[in-house]
Amino acid sequence: MLKCLIIDDEPIAQNIIRGYLDDTPGLVLFGVCDNAIEALEVLENNDVDIIFLDIEMPKLSGLSFLKTLEKIPETIITTAYREFAVEGFELSVADYLLKPYSFERFLKAINKVKKKIEAEHRLGKGSGMVEQPYTYFKSGRKNVKVKYDEIVMIEGLSNYVKIHLKEDKILVVYERLSQLQKILPYHKFARIHKSYIISLEKINNYGIDSVEIGGKELSIGKSYKERFLSKIKKLNP
Repeated sequence: MLKCLIIDDEPIAQNIIRGYLDDTPGLVLFGVCDNAIEALEVLENNDVDIIFLDIEMPKLSGLSFLKTLEKIPETIITTAYREFAVEGFELSVADYLLKPYSFERFLKAINKVKKKIEAEHRLGKGSGMVEQPYTYFKSGRKNVKVKYDEIVMIEGLSNYVKIHLKEDKILVVYERLSQLQKILPYHKFARIHKSYIISLEKINNYGIDSVEIGGKELSIGKSYKERFLSKIKKLNP
């Protein structure tokens, strides 16, 4: 069963998704959050497979909320605002549902997510499976095998990234940083800025506002600071 979390401040929208979940095999409602702040606490302490996320909410918008997450569940945006679609897909959301949407359209989004999760399980990334010490990145026409402990940091540049490896090697991959964030082991890497993911094992030193790694000093973005420092403290209690 896939655990689902609804994040929406509209009771009517919540109830529609509840009903659709009840009618869809293989899905279970884990919880409902009225705002993104409440959802942050839930995701910090629980594993959720799919989130249904509204965009316009009090305190913190849905898209701003996604940018703060270190480990992003499969996300289906549910909104009445078409203009946020491009930004949503840039954050690698699974699908974008415009309110009001039909049960048929809901199922199409769910099937897309299920296929993606099943593919990840076959690659050994699913829950209960042994984590592989490496992954493959598509660079040009080749799929290049890279061990996680070889990665120093990953730099996001528009529609592609530079993966900085040991011995000053660089691998260029035409993928978004947010998508690679889903692939990397959560306990080994941290996103510290909209443009950087770093290996926690390769940090030379860090402060409140910056990290030194691979001979470079990188700024820690405001929206990533609290989560990064919390992760560091857990590694060094």
